[in-house]
Amino acid sequence: MSYRSGHPSAAIHPHGHQQAQAPRPAAPRPARPPQRPAPTGNSYTIAHAGRQVRIGPVLFWIVVGSIVLLGCWSAATATYFTFRDDVLTRLIARQAEMQYAYEDRIAELRAKVDRTTSRQLLDQEQFDQKLEQIMRRQSLLESRAGALSALPDVGVTGSIKPTRTPSFEAETNSRPKPSPINDTVIFVAPPDREARLESRTSPSALEQAPTQYAKSQGVESVLMRLQTSLDQVERRQVASLGAVEESFESRARRMRGVLTDLGLDARGIEASAPRAAVGGPFVPVKQPGANASAFDRQLYRIYISRSQFERLNRALALVPYRKPVLGEVEFSSGFGVRSDPFLGRPAMHTGLDFRASTGDPVRATAVGKVVNAGWQGGYGQMVEIDHGNGLSTRYGHLSKIIAKVGQSIQIGQVIGEVGSTGRSTGPHLHYETRIDGEAVDPQKFLRAGVRLAGAG
Repeated sequence: MSYRSGHPSAAIHPHGHQQAQAPRPAAPRPARPPQRPAPTGNSYTIAHAGRQVRIGPVLFWIVVGSIVLLGCWSAATATYFTFRDDVLTRLIARQAEMQYAYEDRIAELRAKVDRTTSRQLLDQEQFDQKLEQIMRRQSLLESRAGALSALPDVGVTGSIKPTRTPSFEAETNSRPKPSPINDTVIFVAPPDREARLESRTSPSALEQAPTQYAKSQGVESVLMRLQTSLDQVERRQVASLGAVEESFESRARRMRGVLTDLGLDARGIEASAPRAAVGGPFVPVKQPGANASAFDRQLYRIYISRSQFERLNRALALVPYRKPVLGEVEFSSGFGVRSDPFLGRPAMHTGLDFRASTGDPVRATAVGKVVNAGWQGGYGQMVEIDHGNGLSTRYGHLSKIIAKVGQSIQIGQVIGEVGSTGRSTGPHLHYETRIDGEAVDPQKFLRAGVRLAGAG
């Protein structure tokens, strides 16, 4: 308790302001220890347990004011929380709102990731479908190339190697964990919110979306180039197929026209045409159905045209339209009426005289069998070959006979040598073509050979 300095029984008041009192008779006082001189000026002394602490008035009132303010604040705060308990509810609601907003943001990001992943999966599926379609088309073009390579005079158009293309995989290794919120209050999210928070892909996939998009654009470009390349291959194959079909049909038309112009029985010649040593079981080619592609139908037509061409080609092996001697053709006498070289009178010349030198080889102009080989009057040494269907050829004035009677002769086989035997004025080859024993102009067959050269 604070008190003024001075006599113990005196009232507390500032030093130096005591009023004079009437003198009293001195009374005996007990002895006391000497005291410190009283301080001058206004001051406050706090005594406790025999100790005294003096403080100034300013500090004293500051301490008193602080104690009063703290008391007022405590009272106000207690009153506020006592009568305004909805503040805590608002704080909890705000905290829940912040948590829900955070979770909504996470759900939105994961939904975006899901959409991106779904789009990537859809793109991957479309890419797989396109790639599978390209592979099927490539396989088809390769099979067509194989079919074209089996045709004569047709080069293989080639095929495209499978291209490795990058694959896209969804990343599902990690799942984001939100930073913890104040754990003093536990909140239970609604069921729909839990459903929105479910995700199969991490946000890292969303970050890689632009890269994946760029890659997908690059793959699309590769697929487009591959499609263009396959289109070009298919166009070349179709063009080659059309050229082969036109070639076979053109050759067949020329061959039929030659046989018709020569007055020959095409069917009879085809039936008697020589065949190579071939065989095997008969496996018919299936005729394309209504759903067959244009390529398959055209290929089937080519098979038919090729079969007809081969039959006609074998038949023409029996037709003597080739030259009996090599080199430039030079006639010393033609077919028809001429002046006989020995008698000087008009006479029928039944063949062509080819100018040649003694010893030049004489070759067969068609496939056949030797029916005569020897001396034959005015022919001198002569070889006659029967080609079937009433066709035959004669080679006269030979200096040497190589073929023998009954021998099968192939086209271009040497059967003798040029000479001047028989009724001849010099070395040359007398060449005849006969149909049913009647002599016909050999130039008719040679001109047919020129026509057929364009079909071969």
